[in-house]
Amino acid sequence: MLQGRRIRLKGWQQAAVAVGSAFGALMDPRRADLIAALGETTGKPAFERVLERMKNNPEGRAMLLERPRVISANVGHAWDLPENTFGAAYARFMGSRNFSPDDRPPVRFMETEELAYVAMRAREVHDFWHTLFDLPTNLIGESALKVIEFEQMYLPMCLLSVVGGTARFNEKQRALFFKHYLPWATRAGMQCTDLMCIYYEQHFHEDLDVVRKRWGITPAPAPPK
Repeated sequence: MLQGRRIRLKGWQQAAVAVGSAFGALMDPRRADLIAALGETTGKPAFERVLERMKNNPEGRAMLLERPRVISANVGHAWDLPENTFGAAYARFMGSRNFSPDDRPPVRFMETEELAYVAMRAREVHDFWHTLFDLPTNLIGESALKVIEFEQMYLPMCLLSVVGGTARFNEKQRALFFKHYLPWATRAGMQCTDLMCIYYEQHFHEDLDVVRKRWGITPAPAPPK
């Protein structure tokens, strides 16, 4: 059972929440709760497609059955794994930024338990993707990852986040993003495997380079000097 109370919205209420969340998120991109609400109120068709893909994939079906959560109690062992492993790389990513996997806001606006889990899973694997694609958590890195997320899930929120993020770039950042990061992120998101159908926690002990190769993941290239 997912934590948090889900709220059923009528059509006009859903539209109102979506518009309000979009406006608020554009004004303050640090508001994770608003970004989450925007993703839920505009993303139901996308989450339904992801759900069907998961049902047709062995690891996806296992996740739907077991419903693993990316929380400290479940991923804390990653900090004890050998340095070359995917789990250790994730732990370094989180530890170097003082991030906690417990900080994600709960799902509130999905109608069913299955869709609520898919939406929560999409939210919780975000930092796994940062690790795998070797993307920073600055504005450029987050915008590039949103491009990959859009390629993988076609969530409208991802596209809106890219628009909002690039609007805040200075001239140098904008040139770097559109000439360097955007072409790479577009290719990377299309070329890799279905990232929502990977049971990441079961691969923590594997070599980082090995899982990247298996999943068709191309890490972000170093920015030009």
